[in-house]
Amino acid sequence: MSDTITAPATETATARGHKKERVGEVISNKMTKTIVVRVQRRFPHPEFKKVVTQYSKFYAHDEKSMAKVGDLVRIQECRPLSKMKRWRLVEVERSAEAAPV
Repeated sequence: MSDTITAPATETATARGHKKERVGEVISNKMTKTIVVRVQRRFPHPEFKKVVTQYSKFYAHDEKSMAKVGDLVRIQECRPLSKMKRWRLVEVERSAEAAPV
């Protein structure tokens, strides 16, 4: 008999690695169960040392269509769901305020 030790399911999930999370603003929710999230990234320019703002667009899966345009949302990476979608909605952190009439 060989003395092999198997890890519980909880330890194997942490051994696989931590999934990336991003926080950004919803800029489009016109597609079915899909939102487009703009994530802001600020960093100093390597040569000029000026703080530069860069934006990235991520397509995320929104199963319950909870997110609206202008909401601040948290997304997490996942397996490829379509040609462009590799992220899923985790939670809506802040809802967009209703525009005054």
